[in-house]
Amino acid sequence: MRTTPTILISRTAVRQLLPMKDCIAAVEAAFDGMSSGKTIPAGVLGSHVAEGGFHVKTAGLLGRAAYFAAKINANFPQNPLRSGRATIQGILVLYDATNGDPLAVMDSAEITRLRTAAATAVAAKYLSRPDAATVTISGCGLQASAQLEAVCLMRPISRVFVHDLDAARAEQFAADMRAKLRVDVRAVPAIADGSRRSDIVVTCTPSTRPILGVKDVADGTFIAAVGADSEHKHEIDVDLMAQSAVVADVLSQCATIGDLHHAIEAGAMKAADVRAELAGVVSGTASWRRSDGETVVFDSTGTALEDVAAASMVYERAVAARSCATFDFSE
Repeated sequence: MRTTPTILISRTAVRQLLPMKDCIAAVEAAFDGMSSGKTIPAGVLGSHVAEGGFHVKTAGLLGRAAYFAAKINANFPQNPLRSGRATIQGILVLYDATNGDPLAVMDSAEITRLRTAAATAVAAKYLSRPDAATVTISGCGLQASAQLEAVCLMRPISRVFVHDLDAARAEQFAADMRAKLRVDVRAVPAIADGSRRSDIVVTCTPSTRPILGVKDVADGTFIAAVGADSEHKHEIDVDLMAQSAVVADVLSQCATIGDLHHAIEAGAMKAADVRAELAGVVSGTASWRRSDGETVVFDSTGTALEDVAAASMVYERAVAARSCATFDFSE
């Protein structure tokens, strides 16, 4: 029986093979392909346990090569404080979508970190003002550095405000990012101290209650709501959602687990009020803006379309470099 050997790709290898700018390009191309039927529709399954949960996300790409990815992530927000473990741990399996060969098994935490930030960057490219120069990041965990790096690649960012419930972590994050990105990064005691003065706001927290409201942002702000990737998480106040132009990564998913879910549940919005999905914005097939001064919320719940876009690029580069070990599961 003939099968393609499966490549094993570590977290370090993923990081080396996938610079952020390349991940952004891959994710943008995948959303563009979604509008023209060049994808296998995404699926999601979640299970909750004490202090955390698991989710399975799947999707595929149909292009010069056909890939299908299935990602299993464990998400335990208290891990870093309690045991020093990472919040997110998991694996991604990449398949050949023409014959079912398992092509690669790779660390999914780094894929998730990179592709989530890449989706924010793609959204910022199309939904934020081209001259946006000031950004606020709320939540200074692992995702925050990727988010800031990605936004800085997309817009001429010169000033950054960061906020975290742990003030010491915010101060350390600010110092680290000043050194890494060579921009003015400073910690603020409350999210509104930065968000009211920002062109872009990124929320990437595990909060289960709103942290950003109508009075916390200026007109025309672009908000990337990244943290609400389960039905219990909630970052954006329902009134702010209702008064903004909302763009979803995947509408059906946002209506179930995203900040949109809470706005619908509260009666502040209907799913039909969402202006567009990101795929339609990227492809130019969706008309979403009504006025230049509108505040825009990108409801980013995370789709496996982003995972397969990133993972397929990692796989192709690993094959070309012959840099990773293989394993034959058929033996």
